[in-house]
Amino acid sequence: MAKDDYFVIVYRILVYLYACLKAGQRPSLEYLQYGTDDFPVVKDYWQYIWLNLYKEGYIDGIKVIPILGEQNKGIKLTEQLAITPKGIEYVVDNSAMQKAKNFLKELKEIVPGV
Repeated sequence: MAKDDYFVIVYRILVYLYACLKAGQRPSLEYLQYGTDDFPVVKDYWQYIWLNLYKEGYIDGIKVIPILGEQNKGIKLTEQLAITPKGIEYVVDNSAMQKAKNFLKELKEIVPGV
């Protein structure tokens, strides 16, 4: 797996949202930006990931925005952004999520500061 693999990005997003929920904190919309070290993806891929998380019922709190002349819809993260119980279950029970978790653990051992 690579740092920009779909399941790695999804894992990072959902685990972060779950941690915020448990801590009683709102997620930082500044942290949840594409093109960063934590989320090294381009805008279209980023929107694809968020749209699918929303469609699958793993998150709440985004607005889906139709874009004139574009087939793909845009997204806007809102202050109400949160993981759902279905999202929590996905993180805990899904084998692809466990592979992403293991990848990130290994990457931290190999590359300090990641």
